[in-house]
Amino acid sequence: MRTRRSVRPLHALAGLLLAATVALAGCSGADDSAGTTSQANDKAAAAEGGVAEGGKQGAGGTVSKPSAAPKLPVNRIIRTATLTVQVKDVPKALDEARAATENAGGYVGDETTTRDEEGAEHTRVVLRVPVEKYDDVLSALQGAGKLLERTAKAQDVTDQVVDVGSRITSQRVSVARIRELMDRATKLSDVVTLEGELSRREADLEALLAQQASLKDRTSMATITLTLSEKPVAKKAKEDDDPGFLDALAGGWDALVTTLRWIAVVFGAVLPFAAVALVLLLVWLRLLRGRRRTAPGEAERD
Repeated sequence: MRTRRSVRPLHALAGLLLAATVALAGCSGADDSAGTTSQANDKAAAAEGGVAEGGKQGAGGTVSKPSAAPKLPVNRIIRTATLTVQVKDVPKALDEARAATENAGGYVGDETTTRDEEGAEHTRVVLRVPVEKYDDVLSALQGAGKLLERTAKAQDVTDQVVDVGSRITSQRVSVARIRELMDRATKLSDVVTLEGELSRREADLEALLAQQASLKDRTSMATITLTLSEKPVAKKAKEDDDPGFLDALAGGWDALVTTLRWIAVVFGAVLPFAAVALVLLLVWLRLLRGRRRTAPGEAERD
């Protein structure tokens, strides 16, 4: 009896230990499964977030990354200048101006040389120099003698250059399209019509190319008009706003001369007609006198 009573508590204790072990294993398994599930949920959420962000970037593109600033066109400026310089020796100063222009990479354009009544020489020459050397050449020219007059102008034609370039691109595409249509055309009437349209568009393209070349030449090469003189250029005296007695007398004399001149012109224009009228009048008077003489003779016969 004692043996059986001692065995029962051992079996009960073993059962309790087994139950506790199973419960602990179940709890640990539940914790592991819960941790795995939470990790999976976190990964899914992260994936969804990444997809959502990718969708926003795909839809908005420029919102996530700022676009690059547009490239601004280079300023195109036409530079021109006019200089009048008094020098002691015009040919020598002209040679120096030519040398300065050629050393700067430019060239000499139109040239005109004259002499006045006193033998003084005057030369007007047009110089074309690169825009980069414009200021240097201008300083050298005006330092060749006494500067009497200087005028410099700058005209911004950037918008015009950009517009012509855009029109050339569009016109080239248009010409290429017409040529493709000509290659596909099968009717003679269509070919003739397309040839006329192609000629017109090619002419427009050539005009635009010529305009572009002109703008490129004027913006890359500055123009300097130089006048060299051995003595100061005579300037007209400014007239007074209020006329005096002599001005009125001169104006009256001019008016009288002008009136007499017009009277002479009118008389010269009327003179041929007056001569013909005078001849006709003399003939008519002679005939009238003849009739008067014959009339009394006939009356005496009766």
